[in-house]
Amino acid sequence: MSEKAQKKSWFKGLKREFKKIIWPDRMTLAKQTTAVVAVSVALGAVIALIDFLVQNGVDILINLG
Repeated sequence: MSEKAQKKSWFKGLKREFKKIIWPDRMTLAKQTTAVVAVSVALGAVIALIDFLVQNGVDILINLG
Protein backbone atom coordinates (compact mmCIF):
# COMPACT_ATOMS: atom_id res chain seq x y z
CA MET A 1 0.00 0.00 0.00
CA SER A 2 1.39 3.39 -0.95
CA GLU A 3 2.04 6.12 1.58
CA LYS A 4 -0.71 8.26 0.06
CA ALA A 5 -3.24 5.42 0.33
CA GLN A 6 -2.22 4.84 3.98
CA LYS A 7 -2.81 8.51 4.83
CA LYS A 8 -6.20 8.46 3.11
CA SER A 9 -7.18 5.32 4.99
CA TRP A 10 -6.00 6.83 8.28
CA PHE A 11 -8.10 9.96 7.75
CA LYS A 12 -11.15 7.86 6.85
CA GLY A 13 -10.72 5.93 10.10
CA LEU A 14 -10.32 9.18 12.01
CA LYS A 15 -13.52 10.55 10.48
CA ARG A 16 -15.36 7.35 11.44
CA GLU A 17 -14.13 7.61 15.03
CA PHE A 18 -15.20 11.25 15.29
CA LYS A 19 -18.74 10.25 14.28
CA LYS A 20 -18.85 7.90 17.29
CA ILE A 21 -18.19 10.71 19.78
CA ILE A 22 -21.16 11.71 21.92
CA TRP A 23 -20.70 15.41 22.59
CA PRO A 24 -22.11 16.79 25.88
CA ASP A 25 -25.00 19.25 25.91
CA ARG A 26 -24.47 22.84 27.06
CA MET A 27 -25.67 22.26 30.63
CA THR A 28 -23.41 19.25 31.18
CA LEU A 29 -20.47 21.09 29.66
CA ALA A 30 -21.10 24.12 31.90
CA LYS A 31 -21.35 21.95 35.04
CA GLN A 32 -18.19 20.03 34.23
CA THR A 33 -16.28 23.21 33.38
CA THR A 34 -17.39 24.79 36.66
CA ALA A 35 -16.29 21.69 38.57
CA VAL A 36 -12.87 21.67 36.92
CA VAL A 37 -12.30 25.38 37.60
CA ALA A 38 -13.48 25.06 41.23
CA VAL A 39 -11.25 22.05 41.93
CA SER A 40 -8.29 23.77 40.24
CA VAL A 41 -8.72 26.92 42.33
CA ALA A 42 -9.14 24.91 45.55
CA LEU A 43 -6.10 22.76 44.82
CA GLY A 44 -4.07 25.86 43.96
CA ALA A 45 -5.06 27.42 47.29
CA VAL A 46 -4.07 24.27 49.20
CA ILE A 47 -0.70 24.12 47.43
CA ALA A 48 -0.10 27.84 48.10
CA LEU A 49 -0.93 27.34 51.81
CA ILE A 50 1.41 24.36 52.12
CA ASP A 51 4.16 26.30 50.30
CA PHE A 52 3.68 29.26 52.65
CA LEU A 53 3.83 27.06 55.77
CA VAL A 54 6.91 25.15 54.61
CA GLN A 55 8.68 28.36 53.60
CA ASN A 56 8.00 29.97 56.98
CA GLY A 57 9.02 26.76 58.78
CA VAL A 58 12.35 26.69 56.93
CA ASP A 59 12.89 30.42 57.66
CA ILE A 60 12.28 29.82 61.38
CA LEU A 61 14.73 26.90 61.41
CA ILE A 62 17.39 28.97 59.62
CA ASN A 63 16.99 31.92 62.02
CA LEU A 64 17.35 29.63 65.06
CA GLY A 65 20.81 28.50 63.99
